[in-house]
Amino acid sequence: MCSGYFIGLMSGTSLDGVDVSLCKISKNHFSCEGSYYLKMEQSLKDELLSMIEGETTLAQVGRVDHKLAIFFAEAVNAFLKQEKIEAKEIVAIGSHGQTLWHEPKGENPFSMQLGNASVLAVETGIDVVTDFRSKDVALGGEGAPFAPAFHNFLFSKIKKSAVVNIGGMANISILGENLIGYDTGCGNVLLDMWISEIRRLPYDRGGLWAKMGNIDEKLLENMLEDEYFNLKYPKSTGREYFNKDFLIKYIEPYRDTLSPEDIEATLLALTVKSIANEIKKFEIEELLVCGGGAHNLYLMEMLEKELPSIKVLKTESYGVSIDNMEAMIFAWLAYKRLSRESISLKSVTGAKNNTILGGVYATS
Repeated sequence: MCSGYFIGLMSGTSLDGVDVSLCKISKNHFSCEGSYYLKMEQSLKDELLSMIEGETTLAQVGRVDHKLAIFFAEAVNAFLKQEKIEAKEIVAIGSHGQTLWHEPKGENPFSMQLGNASVLAVETGIDVVTDFRSKDVALGGEGAPFAPAFHNFLFSKIKKSAVVNIGGMANISILGENLIGYDTGCGNVLLDMWISEIRRLPYDRGGLWAKMGNIDEKLLENMLEDEYFNLKYPKSTGREYFNKDFLIKYIEPYRDTLSPEDIEATLLALTVKSIANEIKKFEIEELLVCGGGAHNLYLMEMLEKELPSIKVLKTESYGVSIDNMEAMIFAWLAYKRLSRESISLKSVTGAKNNTILGGVYATS
């Protein structure tokens, strides 16, 4: 077994920044010992969005791969300096990387994350474990989400419980012996996209703008009839699907009749309904919420109303930060990789079998 301090890095589909979590892990122990957040520069975010939503070149992919590695290294080094920790004290970094494109189904399935692991290892002086999705995809799986395995590790003793992570996308974990998990669809991505376009703000703090609007039931119904929400699990998604094209497709006919606030309210209702509709398919008594969406008070209020018979809590109720959860996952996955332990994900992703995930990029 490989025990000690591991760092987890997560830069999600919201493209707002990178989360750093320091975890102490051994066979019989797991704890989060510290965290750090580094905001992504707008120029890098804009470049990533242009690559995802438009066209790119191999040269640009290579440059951004390097830029992201430097950005991740800056976050790790700043955290180590803040905590007065030496790089040699860290066993490894578990890095998810920044997803550029996720296409696990098709003739040539793949999932592409950027953030050059060799550069990250050199710049931090710490071994890096990354490329977690590829093996799962090679085995016929979705390559995502990975959160359910970690959620089950943390919370499986809570009877009839589930976890929902609301980041750019939203994913649920139905906990228990027969673990189920999948992406329900859009989380914050469309909400952030719309307020950015109309008000030049990165997100709707607390859901206050959405709360000013009225939900348009017809628009909501149209969006909920989208094919993604009708797919059976296992399933996963990203910005390659829930993007500006998706937004334009559904809201364009309503631009002249609905206020911007009404559209934001309806987009928030889409996130809530698409999560609640899936939770209702299972016998759940307690729902734990994490991710950036848990800060959206109006979203949380609406989720509780949609699930009146279910206790809706933030993961903080069980001592786990809503903001650090995803980065913690990749510290844990790095530990599992170096310990050569397989991850129980086949019931989540649809892979042929459970397997050891991740590639190791050593400093020497």
